Amino acid sequence: MMPTEVFILAAGLFVAYVNGANDNFKGVATLFGSGITDYKRALYWATATTLMGSLAALFLSHGLVAAFSGKGLVPAAVLQMPTFLFAVASGAAIIVFIATVTGLPMSTTHALIGGLVGAGFASGHSVEFQRLANSFVLPLLLSPIISVLLTVAIYPAFQKIKIMCGVNGATCLCLDGKDEVVEITPGGTAVLKSTGLTLTMAQMDVCQTKYLGTVAGIEAQEVLGKTHYLTAGAVSFARGLNDTPKIAGLLLAVQFLGIQHALFGIGIVIALGGLISARKVAYTMSQKITPMNHGQGFTANLVAAMLIILASLYSLPVSTTHVTCGSIFGIGIVSGKANWQVIRNILLSWAATLPLAGLLSAAVFLAVRFYA
Repeated sequence: MMPTEVFILAAGLFVAYVNGANDNFKGVATLFGSGITDYKRALYWATATTLMGSLAALFLSHGLVAAFSGKGLVPAAVLQMPTFLFAVASGAAIIVFIATVTGLPMSTTHALIGGLVGAGFASGHSVEFQRLANSFVLPLLLSPIISVLLTVAIYPAFQKIKIMCGVNGATCLCLDGKDEVVEITPGGTAVLKSTGLTLTMAQMDVCQTKYLGTVAGIEAQEVLGKTHYLTAGAVSFARGLNDTPKIAGLLLAVQFLGIQHALFGIGIVIALGGLISARKVAYTMSQKITPMNHGQGFTANLVAAMLIILASLYSLPVSTTHVTCGSIFGIGIVSGKANWQVIRNILLSWAATLPLAGLLSAAVFLAVRFYA
């Protein structure tokens, strides 16, 4: 392997690592945020299902591999430059790394597109702006908006279905392995419905929303818990399916690596990045955007999973970050509990991603070419 190929491989794997660190927990953020499980269990579920999605990309996502190799966006002559893909990967990795250590959910897709454009300009060649707009920018702009709107529309519908099925939400306190329903008196005091005993502040802090009733003869809370896990796994699977080929496209210049090997290696490194460095972004997604209960988390995940899987099947480079955040934004809007300061900071980071990644990639390209 040539030295330039070593650098491209290292930069591509760095992108994969920071992608896992920033993105892996997004699919299970609602599990942790709604209190259905703890951080470690959510992380392990995210890692396993994301890796399954990465492996599925071996068979289903070659269209995205081609799209993110830069083919059709910049001239073929540029793609033959080893410095080009190295610069794209380096610029994207640096900006996502900065976002990860500050706890901001950042779009690796956006960063890669910015890197492709910035390095393309720095090479002195033209960039196909029509293709950039139609195939990349438009899906990226529309996907979070669609995610928000679908969540806002679907959640009230699910609420009506829940009522029709005779399922009701209640605040409960677990005592001796049994959930006791909590009621709030007209005077604002929290008491146990079964005994009338007043709860302390410490007891109220560990109360959770439970769903009482049955669905098809099964306890509603059990049904919701299992389906919530399934939708979280579906989002993570879809993320691996959608993101792995984008990064693998950068490694096509490493001649001894075929697409299959590139996809497999990227999938493993994405999993490692999530296991080791996901905590800060995990807490932003789970705790800081909006409080949520199990039903709200399930709705957000269902919307995100549907959109990301559809995008992957049609080779549309949507950002899993934008879609998952958009669905959680939607829950915050419909519940009236959105933390708009956190949402504003996230949106500002999204707006800055493409130009900053472009500038970084251009700078890396020019520096490597100058010192080579």
